[in-house]
Parts: sequence; structure tokens; C-alpha cells
Amino acid sequence: MKKILLLVMSLLLVCGTASAQGILKNLGERAKNAVENNIGNKVEDGVNKALDGILGGKKDNDKSTNSKSAATDDAEIEEAAAKDEAVDFAEIRANSDFATGANVFFSDDLNGEQMGEFPSKWDLLSGSSVEVANILGKKAIRMESSKIQPLMEEKEYLPEEFTIEFDVLAQPAQEGSGWDATLDLIMDGENGKRVFDIRMSPEYHPYYGGVYNGIDWGWGAENPNGTNMDGAPGTQVINKYLKKNEWNHIAISFNKRAFKMYLNYQRIVNIPNMIQPRSWWIEGSSDSDKGVFVTNIVMAKGAVELYERNATDYSSAVEKAIAETGKFVTNNILFETGKATLKPESMEEIQKVAEYMKKNPSARFEVQGHTDNQGSDAVNDPLSQQRAEAVVAALEKEGVDPFNLRPVGKGSHEPVADNSSDEGRAKNRRVEFIKR
Repeated sequence: MKKILLLVMSLLLVCGTASAQGILKNLGERAKNAVENNIGNKVEDGVNKALDGILGGKKDNDKSTNSKSAATDDAEIEEAAAKDEAVDFAEIRANSDFATGANVFFSDDLNGEQMGEFPSKWDLLSGSSVEVANILGKKAIRMESSKIQPLMEEKEYLPEEFTIEFDVLAQPAQEGSGWDATLDLIMDGENGKRVFDIRMSPEYHPYYGGVYNGIDWGWGAENPNGTNMDGAPGTQVINKYLKKNEWNHIAISFNKRAFKMYLNYQRIVNIPNMIQPRSWWIEGSSDSDKGVFVTNIVMAKGAVELYERNATDYSSAVEKAIAETGKFVTNNILFETGKATLKPESMEEIQKVAEYMKKNPSARFEVQGHTDNQGSDAVNDPLSQQRAEAVVAALEKEGVDPFNLRPVGKGSHEPVADNSSDEGRAKNRRVEFIKR
């Protein structure tokens, strides 16, 4: 049988390559069927080896018994590696430190809203294309070049501890578009000062350097020391946790000074000291026919537990100084030149003092403001009083009972160093907390 097959195939090769290959293919099928029906697997192996020899395939003496190709092996290796690197979102959520605040004061899942109408729990700040829509199984707010904010009675409604959550779907804009499909979340502080701006986008247009799946922030927002909070989590991190063309869950926690942001419960932003946000709004921009969608919005009072840096020693310097001398003197509470306005970097020192005072709620203190001798007493005396009052107000915001505090302005009348040098004047510009 084997010899006959080899003879027939050799003759067919003379007829031309194309026709020979077609006949050989047909012959191979018939030979295989015959072998399977009449002889068995052992003869099939012999036929396969003979065909391989004629067509330039494996030789009879090829020791390899693995029929898988190298390409198949590589594909399986890559697939296995992809599975190893796949993100387990359920596990991330189970291990996340984020928790919704204890007291929810605003929520909107869009249930009960009429399709195509403006969402009833929101207010329009600008734009005109905002409506309730249905996409990927959820009712959502569809936004296009519009700004909306929660409909609240108070202008500044965010407490000192809060969480904000929502689901967002931002799909790429149309091919060749000059715009991207984005959602901006903007937070304002006191007097409308922008303190945080997050841009979420599945695709940036070429002006921004081509495709960029990610989240950016900055856009004029400032941190407590007045510098621009410009930057973004690493693209690699975002690409790992951002679900493309799917719903993504955004969660934010602010606790007195600490800001944290989570993408699908993975924390990607962790700022230890930031200005208190008072309100927020969202802006959707897209010329995609699908637009930007937001749903399941929740605001709550309460936040992720505040992490105190060196918590065990946080107020130890204050406690030690008061125990030994009856007062705590600091040059780290700073003011704008010639004003009673506290600089943001003073807050860490004020928080130390507040921590001690809250641990000792019955202790009373005189809060003294001291200046150097630059300027007249007519200026320095009331300025030092105003600065002492500003410190008391800041401590009150930190939870200290103002009944235990008495602000006193000392002007430049009690120097502790020579005012003839910059170094001496810096020492004289101080705040003293004197236990009474």
C-alpha cells in the first residue's frame, strides 16, 4: 500500500505543482479515511510520514513527536502571561480601604427619571445637551459640552469629611475628531478657588500627543502652599485599572486635609494635605455620537480614616514643651507679609497644637501673637492681635473649643532675639501658647 501511494504521488508531481497539490490533498483525505476505517492509527502514522517526506516536511528520522507549532506555543505562553497579569477587580474591591461615608446626603441612580429629559436632581451651569439616556444596561446622564452640578440649597455644601462616588462611561470621539470624549470633575474651595480638577478620557486627540487612556489633573488647581497641582497617575497604572468602553467606578475621599481618589476601587491618588473643597461640578465634552455618561452618584458625610503621619509622636513636642515650661513657642505658624492671613503650610503646626488641646480639653491657653520691630507700634500691635485671633479661628476649625483660648497681641514689645538681623527678626515673629 505504501509503495503504491508513493508511486502514484511521484507521477502526479510531473503534471504540475498546482494540480499536483490539489490531487495530493484529495488523495491524503482518502488515504486517511481508508486507514482509519480499515487498518488503524499505526498505518496512518506511516502515511503521514511519507507525505511529509514528499512535500518537504518532517523526515522519517525526525525525533520530535510534538505536532504543535512554535507559533502556537508562543501564543499559549502569551495567553498564560496575560491571565497572570489580569486584574482581579473583585479582589481589589474586597481589599480596598475605601468606604462610603456613614451619612449619605445626596444620591441619584436616575431611576424614575424620564428618558430624554434633564435630570431632576441636577442644575445646569452651562451648555445645552444634557439628558437622561440608557446605555450598557444603565440609566445615565448623557453630557455633551455641558456643565452640571448637584442641586443643593447651600452654595458650599461639602463637609470637612466626605466621599463622592459615581460611575462614568467616556467613549472615544468620532474618528478624525479634534476633540476627545472627556469628563472633568472640578472642586472649588472657599470663594470659588479651584482646588482639584480631574480629567477622565479614553482617548486624547493628537494635540495631546495621540492616544492616551487615562486620568489627568491640574488645570489651574492649587495645593495648600499655592503651587499648581499639575500631573497624572502613571499611564501604565491607569491602563491597568481603566476598563475601556465599559463603566468605571470613581470614588473620592476627603478627610480634613487628606485627598484620596480610587479608580475601580484601586487607589491612584493620595494627597496628604490639600485645601478643603466646598463644592463640585462635572463637565462633559465630546462630539462623539455617544457622548459622556454619568450615573449612580452618591455624596456622603464621613471619609476614609485620616492617617496621621508619625501619629504616636504627632503632638509630643507640644506636650513636652508645655510639661517642662508651661508654654509652646513656634516660628512655624506663618502669615502673609503685613497681614493676618495664615499661609497654608502653617496647618501642620496648628494641627499638632490642636491634637494636644483636644487630648486635654480642660486646659486653657493664652494664644499670643508676636511681631518683629519692622513698622510702628500703631501697625504691629493690632496686627499681632489679628494674627492671634486667626490662629484661634484655625484651631476652632480643627475641633478645639474656643472657650479655652484667649487671643492676645503682643506686637514687638517682647522680643526674644536681636531685631538688628534677619535671623533675629525671624525668631521674634512667633506664636506662643501659654497654659493658664
